[in-house]
Amino acid sequence: MSLHLSSCETRLIIRDDKHSAAKYLADYIICMNLTSNLQESNSSLTITTKKARIKTFAPTPSKPFVIGLPTGSSPEGIYNHLVAAHKRGEISFRNVITFNMDEYVGIPREHPESYHSFMYQHFFSHVDVDPANINILNGNAEDLEEECIAYEEKIKRAGGIELFMGGIGPDGHIAFNEPGSSLASRTRVKTLAYDTILANSRFFGNDLNKVPKMALTVGVQTVLEAREVVTIITGPHKALALQKCIEGGVNHMWTLSSLQLHPHAMIVVDEDATLELQVKTVK
Repeated sequence: MSLHLSSCETRLIIRDDKHSAAKYLADYIICMNLTSNLQESNSSLTITTKKARIKTFAPTPSKPFVIGLPTGSSPEGIYNHLVAAHKRGEISFRNVITFNMDEYVGIPREHPESYHSFMYQHFFSHVDVDPANINILNGNAEDLEEECIAYEEKIKRAGGIELFMGGIGPDGHIAFNEPGSSLASRTRVKTLAYDTILANSRFFGNDLNKVPKMALTVGVQTVLEAREVVTIITGPHKALALQKCIEGGVNHMWTLSSLQLHPHAMIVVDEDATLELQVKTVK
């Protein structure tokens, strides 16, 4: 494992491939068998881990662990490891409250490409999370703006998000905060950029006309207000985004770069995603 601590405290964890990157992040979220690895890299990281991860947080009905969750291809491996750990009896999600990052506007919840469907297919249906603790934006709400306002209020009532897990697109966007999004943005209705529609068309039979043109998404500021943010980035097609986001300055055209403003941010990557980084960043 290579680890880089920048002046803004963003931690970069490099694993050999996307599978080991996903396992590392899943284990980190659970907080299992990581203490020795972290101690040999940085003692303050060990302290952070002990403070907030699910098992050591010891959530209860009156003190739940609140986590923000993504969808898409990036986190699939993480969910697979979390489900496997649950089935082995290593972790319970009974006292965990979840808030998903985003949802398409105008497709039914039961649509196979809705993010409701994704989450139940890959995670919720396989663990012991209480359905009452699952929060996903309603892209079919009668008043979409009111739905977004209410979502922010739900997060506040839950005590804020302890840990936000994310992935990114090749253009460095987190959730649906595409290039040009305000770094002060909140949960809102978003018209999707053509590049996003094109990228997501692979889930809709490569038919651009079937891809929703709008979505509801948490804002950049919503993510930054979490007490910790962890992100997985894998593959050479995201190497430029990683380079821009950690070696460049904070830039609303690469919204993941906003993590430079967060005191407890971690990015887990595979070797392929580091292809554009300077040697001094990864050594």
